Amino acid sequence: MRELLETYDAWRSEDLGVGRAVVVRTFGSAPRAEGAVLLVAEDGRMIGSVSGGCVEAAAAEEVLRARATGHARVIRYGISDEQAWDVGLACGGTIDVLVEPDVAPGVVAAARAASAVAATILPAPVPPAELGPFAAGDGEPPRPPIILVADAGPAREAARLAGDRAGVPPAVAAAARDALASGRSSLLAAERRTWFVEAFAVPPRLVVVGATEVARHLVGFARSVGYGTVVVDPRAAFATPARFPDVDRLLVAWPDEAFDRLALGPDDAVAVLSHDPKIDEPAILEACRRGARYVGAVGSRRSQAARRERLLAAGLRAEELDRLRGPIGLDLGGREPAETALAIVAELVAARRGGTGAPLRDGRGRITPDRG
Repeated sequence: MRELLETYDAWRSEDLGVGRAVVVRTFGSAPRAEGAVLLVAEDGRMIGSVSGGCVEAAAAEEVLRARATGHARVIRYGISDEQAWDVGLACGGTIDVLVEPDVAPGVVAAARAASAVAATILPAPVPPAELGPFAAGDGEPPRPPIILVADAGPAREAARLAGDRAGVPPAVAAAARDALASGRSSLLAAERRTWFVEAFAVPPRLVVVGATEVARHLVGFARSVGYGTVVVDPRAAFATPARFPDVDRLLVAWPDEAFDRLALGPDDAVAVLSHDPKIDEPAILEACRRGARYVGAVGSRRSQAARRERLLAAGLRAEELDRLRGPIGLDLGGREPAETALAIVAELVAARRGGTGAPLRDGRGRITPDRG
């Protein structure tokens, strides 16, 4: 939802009503996760997605129907649903989609917040957990979500829920905390109703050390996959707004000073790109010591080995240094700055989502088992 706010605001400025469809549960190899959103304006325009493109038209029709009736309902699309052959969810997965006539103001407010959860009671009936066809009926008027706001604090520690109050079932509050920690939305049953806990967690942050050509491309790629971006370089001639117009924050500083100002910690990823040992090695040292969840550095395997010896001599423990990814990025075979940046962001996504970086197909073009 966050990435769609600009379009939402533009449509509302045209005085258009906007409804939405949001994935609340998935089974099997569904292409989008819980929380994926499709917005539909009353004039038929749409943005976002709830699948890989195969059910968007059908979901948009349901949103317009919801706007006509004023009712929300949950609809199942999947290979076990006869409708799947018409709308084409060919991946073999199944998704349950909440269709709402309007985007609740509370959801918009939660999406604008730095860290928040929208807990929505789903309209009855809700699809059973067992796979199979499901007729949602006409649904019921949507209920305003309960908004739980979190304070991540200056050090970006684990989010602390600030919305625990009367009326929030303990199971929902616990699920909200989990959602903020993981950044994943989920469905749960509490007090004889089904709740959709929609997470708007603090976005992941990538700190790029070295304002190089690779860094310029990396900032754009990282932003496109949801990262907040910071570029750090003590060289003022390199770290300029003209070269990095889209970066969220630009710091002309040495890495240790910048990391103090950023309160760098376990939620952050660090890409070290300057090729200057005076900049790179202190950055690696501090990033590893502060427990950044991803630390990668440019350099050949030979230079990485020599760097490792120097960092061990500087006091970094072997187990801390073992977390360093160097050479940085997945092996895509590219050589241009944009290709290197693509390899880095691919590794970032794999590290964050638990991917292996292995190809989805074998050498003969066949899909490998359990990969798609």
